[in-house]
Amino acid sequence: MKELEKTYNPADIEDRLYQKWLDGKYFHAEVNRSKKPFTIVMPPPNITGQLHMGHALDNTMQDILIRYKRMQGYEALWQPGTDHAAIATEVKVIDKLKKEGVDKVDLGRDGFLKECWKWRDEYGTRIVNQLHKLGSSADWDRERFTMDHGCSDAVLEVFVKLYEKGYIYKGSRIINWCPVCQTSISDAEVEHVEQNGFFWHINYPVVGEPGRFVEIATTRPETMLGDTAVAVNPEDERYQDIVGKMLKLPLTDREIPVIADPYVDKEFGTGCVKITPAHDPNDFEVGKRHNLEEIIILNDDATVNVPGPYFGMDRYEARKAIVADLEAQGLLVKVVPHSHNVGTHDRCKTTVEPMVKQQWFVKMEEMAKPAIEALRTAALPLFRRALERHISTGWKVSATGVSPDSCGGDTGYLPITVRNAEKSWFPRKLPTPALSAAALH
Repeated sequence: MKELEKTYNPADIEDRLYQKWLDGKYFHAEVNRSKKPFTIVMPPPNITGQLHMGHALDNTMQDILIRYKRMQGYEALWQPGTDHAAIATEVKVIDKLKKEGVDKVDLGRDGFLKECWKWRDEYGTRIVNQLHKLGSSADWDRERFTMDHGCSDAVLEVFVKLYEKGYIYKGSRIINWCPVCQTSISDAEVEHVEQNGFFWHINYPVVGEPGRFVEIATTRPETMLGDTAVAVNPEDERYQDIVGKMLKLPLTDREIPVIADPYVDKEFGTGCVKITPAHDPNDFEVGKRHNLEEIIILNDDATVNVPGPYFGMDRYEARKAIVADLEAQGLLVKVVPHSHNVGTHDRCKTTVEPMVKQQWFVKMEEMAKPAIEALRTAALPLFRRALERHISTGWKVSATGVSPDSCGGDTGYLPITVRNAEKSWFPRKLPTPALSAAALH
């Protein structure tokens, strides 16, 4: 008789037992009309690395539930898979190539995609092996990767159907733009990091009144190249006489109006706010209310595209040159140190640039109605608090009255941004031939 070991050695038991489960198809589910179906879709882990404790906890809870349902007699399916995590994986592969002395541009798109698939083979396999080690009772015969042909075709089909139903549309809106990854990113991918900066106070001359100026303060002086107005609060008595007058925009040959808008806090700073509709979400809404021009001053790589002395400069290089020129012309009033939160891309840590771009958006108003109605009628009492939290913070009624379909929309609607697949090299280019010409243009 074999002597029982004093300590438990998982290596002698767990791999052998798990393989027995796999060989016996104990986790496999089939369509069985004699049983009630029960399905859990595993939130697919990103192939950016390996699993952590959060994954272990999450998958353990799912495993407990799916095993319990099997014992209750359900035809229980736990659908496993992994996620390509496009931007995050692209950043990881770029970092890996840099360590090897390789630039992705030298590889070209096809060469870079081969490197991405190599990454997927390594880390996707590692993740699945980790899930095996956890004893996850998923149906591995059905394992999926989000870039599998079936998954990709399904995404494309749903995209076209939503477009045909009018839920997806293309419009010019303020989005978060990453100049390094050169793609739009969602609010969830923006980290606000505290940085030491400055408030540059600048004088804008009042046209026709020599010696009179309007003083504004900005943390991004380079964006003045895209200013199309200066706003004051309509109740601010200090500036009522200049509303409607024109200002000479420094360092340019343009004149811009002084407008009155309640967005301006008359108690903050000088009470005058430069309005740059194409590069600030609040200014974008002000611009819509006053029909202001949207001047995009930056290329996708954050170099200046405005003709003149700053053309082609990086945004920070242009900032230094503009500040120096303002000082030389006697229009720089003062520079005040200022610590503030700056939006950065959570993957590559680049400072994000708010920018107006043509993007695909999803109208959420109609699709949100069932959830809102369930909240109002208490149809889901168990989840009422969660619904209240998500709906109250994730959906807002239009603040300006501008519909998403007119003039590019209203940022108060918080639309979902469809990632710019044309700019990112992974997972692949948007398969545009499969879409109708109307859907794409």
